[in-house]
Amino acid sequence: MVNTIAKIKKTQTTLKTSSIQDSYNQSAALIGHNDDLLTEILLRLPAASIFPFKSVSKHWRWLLSQTSFTHRYDDKPSKSPGLFVGNAYVPFDAENRSPPPFRTLDFCYDPRGIKILQSCNGLLLCCSNTLIIDDRKYYVFNPNTKQFAVIPPVPGVTKTLPIMVLAFHRTDCVPYKVVCIRRRLDKKCQILIYSSDTRNWKWADEELGCGPAHTPYQKVSIRSFSAQWPDDLNLVYWNKAIHYLCSTTFSKYLYFKVDDERLLKSLPLRLPVSYSSFYDDPKPRTLYFGESRGHLHLVAVPHRKNYLSLNVYEMWSDYSGWLVRYRVELDEVARMYGSGFGFDVCDVVRGEKEEDTFMVLRIPGKIIKYNVHDKSFEEMFNLITNNLHGVSLEVHRYTETLASV
Repeated sequence: MVNTIAKIKKTQTTLKTSSIQDSYNQSAALIGHNDDLLTEILLRLPAASIFPFKSVSKHWRWLLSQTSFTHRYDDKPSKSPGLFVGNAYVPFDAENRSPPPFRTLDFCYDPRGIKILQSCNGLLLCCSNTLIIDDRKYYVFNPNTKQFAVIPPVPGVTKTLPIMVLAFHRTDCVPYKVVCIRRRLDKKCQILIYSSDTRNWKWADEELGCGPAHTPYQKVSIRSFSAQWPDDLNLVYWNKAIHYLCSTTFSKYLYFKVDDERLLKSLPLRLPVSYSSFYDDPKPRTLYFGESRGHLHLVAVPHRKNYLSLNVYEMWSDYSGWLVRYRVELDEVARMYGSGFGFDVCDVVRGEKEEDTFMVLRIPGKIIKYNVHDKSFEEMFNLITNNLHGVSLEVHRYTETLASV
């Protein structure tokens, strides 16, 4: 009798499991054969998950390779789940850590190794880890799709390493472009452009236009113009243009319109701040200059006697001037981490909701996240335990995109 009851229960369990499995299979079949429903589900996944799903079946591979799917995915508000500290990935959400898009930068064999030069709306501009001009190669890499392109050598001869800048945006700069700023032997600067559409370099056109009516501009020859040799970190793509803010004075400001190839040199757009003795340095440097979600930011100290008080400025899209978007006080952070506190501003990240906007700061031994609204902060990454303390590191934002390279 006992054995009979046990068999009945086992049978009921088996039938229940079988029923659940049948229901699951029916649901999976329904989704798998409904492209519209499947697309809606896949559009909600992180970009890093899309690439592995191409191996599920030929049909899934075809669906995920369609230009229409890529465009719909990239038309969503851009999502930046983390950043690269050197070549190490650091997620912004310390509690729900997203997987790294790659472990090492080995997408292409390079005897010198590969490092990241710049991140631009999801694509990475990389290069050989060498300062020897003839040995340095350049690459554009999508860490989500694992696609990469080798950029051909820049034509002509130069005695100094050129400044290379990636210009890409899913709506206003597709296909991507690489802009080369190089210095001639007479120390004049030149601009060349590589387009992923033509796969060739070309000289920028020399026809110069005028800026907005309310702002006068000086004409500058693209094939030969004078400028202080820029720092990589002070070159930013925003509003269809590459912007160069001089690192030693905020009054020297150039930008190059990528779409119509115009180099514009504006009159000074001065900020209401004093820099003359910042950090006792006769040549103070920009704390931060970068873009997030279509906003161009500059971080500076409004009062030189209190370096813990920062202003985050935002440029108006019509270039009419800067406004103070956020005021940041780091006194509590300094008290938390004690004497010898110092910091670098690595990034300003606008949130999907305004209250989620934050700054990324590098302090001795750590990378921290500071919310500009509620003033909260938390540790994101420990440089000491990851053997990166005391190492010169560049920080680059990671943004999801399925764009082809």
